[in-house]
Amino acid sequence: MTCLALGGVVLVAGGAWFANRVPYSPLADAPMELSPALIEKGEYVARLGDCVACHSVAGNPPFSGGLEMATPMGSIFATNITPDKRSGIGNYSLDDFDRAVRQGVAADGHRLYPAMPYPSFATFSDDDVKALYAFFMKGVTPADVTNKQSEIPWPLNMRWPLALWNAAFADSAPYQAKPGQDEQWNRGAYIVQGPGHCGSCHTPRSITMNEKALDERSPAYLSGALIDGWYAPSLRQDPNIGLGRWSEPEIVQYLKTGRNVHSVVTGSMTEAFNNSTQYMTDNDLGAIAHYLVSLPGNGKDGSPWTPSPAPVAWSSPGAKTYLAKCSSCHGQDCRGQGQWIPPLAGASSSMFNESATGINATLNGSDRVIAGGVPDAYRMPPYRNQLTDQEIADVLTFVRSTWGNQGDAVEAKEVRTLRDKTDPASPDPIILQMR
Repeated sequence: MTCLALGGVVLVAGGAWFANRVPYSPLADAPMELSPALIEKGEYVARLGDCVACHSVAGNPPFSGGLEMATPMGSIFATNITPDKRSGIGNYSLDDFDRAVRQGVAADGHRLYPAMPYPSFATFSDDDVKALYAFFMKGVTPADVTNKQSEIPWPLNMRWPLALWNAAFADSAPYQAKPGQDEQWNRGAYIVQGPGHCGSCHTPRSITMNEKALDERSPAYLSGALIDGWYAPSLRQDPNIGLGRWSEPEIVQYLKTGRNVHSVVTGSMTEAFNNSTQYMTDNDLGAIAHYLVSLPGNGKDGSPWTPSPAPVAWSSPGAKTYLAKCSSCHGQDCRGQGQWIPPLAGASSSMFNESATGINATLNGSDRVIAGGVPDAYRMPPYRNQLTDQEIADVLTFVRSTWGNQGDAVEAKEVRTLRDKTDPASPDPIILQMR
């Protein structure tokens, strides 16, 4: 019994040490010169990572935090990451910053919730972490905006179990170039897996809230996922629900301009475009596209979409709503108008079994797309005050079952659920003006 008791004490002590230890940073005592060139590079890395998306809210200074993030356990709020010494990260050393970004551990030792995508940011190179640190220390204006406390109740708000979660689900090594791939592929993989953290939205999660895969070794990676009332589509070569019908130049065009012949950015991708992808270099956008087209489809998507030759039946309630509310923009053939108004015929949102994107866009409209500083004049309007739940269900069912589309029918109760959980899109999105 004495041995068992001693073993239990050792096990508990070891677990406590593991859960509360401060992880090692390879950048501890690393030499740093916050040169203008390094700050400028860090600004670009911040664009790659779209740091403003979570750490800024309308009406507050950039990067001063406050964005509410709903989780199954309760709301958490993004923190102030300006160099303010009281409310922000102004007292962070380089290794403090590195542990927060790549390992999810704050300077005072508490664990960050994985809403901060450190499982992806773990792949950051040392040089990019240094550049990002230089930018946040010297390229961002300090803002004394107090952080908001999370609304997760005790005991669910205890942070120490996150050390065990990290050990099970988070990688801890920077990206290593794959020897069998060329330089462009590796650059694209690095951006997609690391700074771009594309898997945070586009990869399905397990019941333990971890992404089911962090890179292309698993077919689950970037295979599509439901998030925040939108369905982030597959970025693999699935012909109907993914990018199988998109060429590399079309992927580049979408990321550079926010639109192409297949689609226009919507949902959280609008914010990612407004503050991130359009600022990437052409070489980096080309690398992303080159990587994405290398990801095979999952073989469950059927043959590529083709227009149905069957005549459209315009007598149903959904068809009548489409003619009255949708056809003036999307066309009676549902093919949209060039690159300005997207097609719904053959669109991935019309082919998913998951209908959240169509419901959300119809209820709440779309955020304003700002390309090159010019606001989009073709914003999708919200219909939550014009159409009932049943009318929205009917029109979406009509769209998803016509012109060769293969999406499931939509029920009014699905619309009601999202009506209660979502808000109209903003016509005035947050646009970050850097130095």
